[in-house]
Amino acid sequence: IIIDEIDRLKIQTLDLLRDIYDQNDVGMVFIGMQGIEKRLSKYPQLYSRIGFAHEFKKLSSSEIKHILEYRCQDIGLAIDYENFEDYDAINRIIKLTNGNFRLLQRLFTQIDRIMEINNLEKISSDVVQAARESLIIGFTE
Repeated sequence: IIIDEIDRLKIQTLDLLRDIYDQNDVGMVFIGMQGIEKRLSKYPQLYSRIGFAHEFKKLSSSEIKHILEYRCQDIGLAIDYENFEDYDAINRIIKLTNGNFRLLQRLFTQIDRIMEINNLEKISSDVVQAARESLIIGFTE
């Protein structure tokens, strides 16, 4: 069972999750914001059942490039790092998303939408900027 935003749950819900774990012998993955491990440690009945905690770091530039290559391949595009326009667009995406996987996914969804609407075959900095502007939240730049 995967529980996202565990940090938003009340103690009663955490107790319910502990009961589900005990009664069904199932594994659970808790996903939350920084500091969730400290908060859960205040509930020893639940915390004693946690096997380990893992904190995900920001994606590196090479990881972002790998994800972009995969996503581009998915929609039939190839990235040419020798082409200045491709290189510039990719660097813009890396800078905008700052290693945030969720933001990268949201931005690329908008890039794909904009390219499809406009019958474009290349990701340019203008497309990246238009995609950025179409997102409501997420960018600090």
